[in-house]
Amino acid sequence: WGVVTPEEAAAKIEEQRREITHEPQNLEEQAISLVGRDIYEKLIKGYTEKQWGRDCKDLPAFIIKRLPVRLTFDNNYFNALYQGIPIGGYTKMIANLLDGIEVRLNTDYLENKAALDALADKIVYTGPIDAYFDYKLGTLEYRSVRFENELLDKPSFQGNAAVNYTDRETPWTRIIEHKWFEFGKDENGNDLPKTIISREYSSEWKPGDEPYYPVNDAKNGALYAEYKKLADAESKVIFGGRLGEYKYYDMDQVIAAVLDRCESELH
Repeated sequence: WGVVTPEEAAAKIEEQRREITHEPQNLEEQAISLVGRDIYEKLIKGYTEKQWGRDCKDLPAFIIKRLPVRLTFDNNYFNALYQGIPIGGYTKMIANLLDGIEVRLNTDYLENKAALDALADKIVYTGPIDAYFDYKLGTLEYRSVRFENELLDKPSFQGNAAVNYTDRETPWTRIIEHKWFEFGKDENGNDLPKTIISREYSSEWKPGDEPYYPVNDAKNGALYAEYKKLADAESKVIFGGRLGEYKYYDMDQVIAAVLDRCESELH
């Protein structure tokens, strides 16, 4: 842009934002109204279309609203004051929560529904909502993720827990280097000599795949609304999480939603 001051950069973004003069109707228009066309095409368009397997014009505007726009040197992803993961990771946190409670692994709830339902007054169901109702209204769509893991004989690959690849040409969406989350030191506090990375590839979900991201477009939103009517009639069952509510949740939002729901159930 040939700008040298934050004020000049802000003015350029403001000028480009004015391209959208109406209420944004899709993700592309929403992104341009937030940051202008240049930044949209450089940082958002390729990554988003790779992630969702759809043109940005065919995605809803609200998907991009969750990302903050800041004219600062703060390079954090979110604005939250505290950002991190539980000490020991989520597995340890869940293990602590379940301490003393019977846990059955490799058990398909829907295949053993009658017997399992008989054990409890309330069921918390976090699987796909359409599967619960045997897909009788149709199948909701998801995006899935494939991981390609690699052990490297070096202490550092990228120096950061996550690096996103925003261009369309690179086939993966991001690379995770796990040691930077927590586990990168030995018992003496020294850097581990090797590192493990995971490349993430976004893919269209098909039965048998792990569903990750609900495709919150108009068609799927309308179908979910019909399933929600059925869910609301199930007085014994609480539907929760990304799959049970067909909703994009970050981890902190999930935990907050659970605490709110517990409060309402207990009162």
